[in-house]
Amino acid sequence: MLELSRYDGRHRLTGSVYLSIAMSLLAVVVIWIYPSFSGSFEDVDEEFLQAYPEGVIQLFDIRTMASLEGFLAFELYIFGWTILLGLYLAYLAAGTVASDVERGRMDILLSMPISRARMVAEKFASLAVPIVVVNVITPLVIYAAAALIDEPISAADLAAVHLLSIPYLFACAGIGLVASVVVDRTSIAQRIALGITFGLFMLESLLSGTEYEAIGAIAPMRYFDPNEILLDGTYDLVGAGVLVAVTVGLLVVAQLWFSRTDID
Repeated sequence: MLELSRYDGRHRLTGSVYLSIAMSLLAVVVIWIYPSFSGSFEDVDEEFLQAYPEGVIQLFDIRTMASLEGFLAFELYIFGWTILLGLYLAYLAAGTVASDVERGRMDILLSMPISRARMVAEKFASLAVPIVVVNVITPLVIYAAAALIDEPISAADLAAVHLLSIPYLFACAGIGLVASVVVDRTSIAQRIALGITFGLFMLESLLSGTEYEAIGAIAPMRYFDPNEILLDGTYDLVGAGVLVAVTVGLLVVAQLWFSRTDID
């Protein structure tokens, strides 16, 4: 059982460790520079934010820079986690099926006693390796680094933001998976996945607070809010459930599409 998932997962492990190191280094840099600015933020936080263009404040949902949690929410979690990591998972997922089709390996895989639907599911499941590894290693580094600069961060909130990012990242990966079965050229599937994922982020950010805000409900980003977790200590479990449902829906769509697709 799960032979394809184990095989692909093993091959993703090294890259997942490198990804975790990269995100951890980004987190350390953000935490390291925070003390240089924290004194200024405490006195002029509102004036400092007013210096940013309104579009930037809305796009990145910047609420405060006067605390390490607020600084991390903006510099690391909105930009690094929601945008960069979400795009990376969509990009990675877009190559799961399309690359095998493009390189002629899919015929070999389908000659095995395994259904197309199961093959797609196992390919998708292997993405749990980078998603879990980066969400285990990075928070440990963040917690230790925050303690070193004498700005302790809530372990519960830190754990929550990473746990709740897992369904968000799987939803982004689901977008890439659908692109991977719809298009059999890897580079095109990856560009489509990146475009859709980033487009959804822009849609949610720019429509927030407008009369068209309801349209943004289709974006996974609506259901993962690092500010809400780190600053308010509020955990949106309903939003996490929505992301799980979205991921399952995207997986089913990918399975149905691939089951009915002719492979040349």
